[in-house]
Amino acid sequence: MLYSKLKKTMNESQKYNRTLHAQISLGTTSDDRKMPDGYVRTFADMDDLVMTEKLDGQNNCFNRFGVFARSHAVQSQLPWDKPLINRWNLIKNDLDELEIFGENLYGEHSIGYKKLESFFYVFAIRSGDQWLSWEEVKFYAALLDFPTVPEIPISVKLKDFYRPTVNENKLLDDWFVENLGMSWQLSTYTSGLLGGYDVDTGQDASEGFVIRNSGGFRSNDGVIPVAENEFNNLFKVVRASHVKTDIHWTKNWRPASLIDYEKYKWYNYNFTKKN
Repeated sequence: MLYSKLKKTMNESQKYNRTLHAQISLGTTSDDRKMPDGYVRTFADMDDLVMTEKLDGQNNCFNRFGVFARSHAVQSQLPWDKPLINRWNLIKNDLDELEIFGENLYGEHSIGYKKLESFFYVFAIRSGDQWLSWEEVKFYAALLDFPTVPEIPISVKLKDFYRPTVNENKLLDDWFVENLGMSWQLSTYTSGLLGGYDVDTGQDASEGFVIRNSGGFRSNDGVIPVAENEFNNLFKVVRASHVKTDIHWTKNWRPASLIDYEKYKWYNYNFTKKN
């Protein structure tokens, strides 16, 4: 009876919603979806936005039942999840209703990082059907001794920049320039805030950006007409051809390195140095 109840509760934990691409995003694949027309106006109407660097790793979730990857049906036992599973064993009793979502960077994907302070960077936290505000995300991440994904300051707010007479895609492109000092496309050829580089060529690289409502929100609260499993309070822009991992990645994956193994001491030092 207890096992059945636990299994039912785990199955009720929903995986991370699909993040739609902005219409100007370049790195879409055949099964990706883009934001519908009018989305820029909707985001301009939000009180405040947060821009974060999109990192190239695996989406993982910590909750009181375990560590999960894309599926929440079974706990993840992948080799590159080992440091996270070690950490989960230390914090599982403190999570209660919180579900911590972040980028697992222990196994290098298409982009490697030279300035990693952690193998796990938090980008969202859910409690029940509510996604916490960005300030709450940073608070709980710090409490649990995790960093958050790099945040890019927004000096020009979208609501102040928005002009209804300007094509929304051009306006969004121009808004990125105002805040990045360059086009977002050009910025993906820089190393970003964590020293990103193309693992094949060694050239500077970053994946793109995520724009989210800074406040708390439900998974899908109807502000934009998207599918039930899709976010309407955040979107992403991603560089062209950003996914280069293939079927051989799982056999030939390489572990990342940290610049300071003492900063987040929850990592097993001997494990990370030997593996």
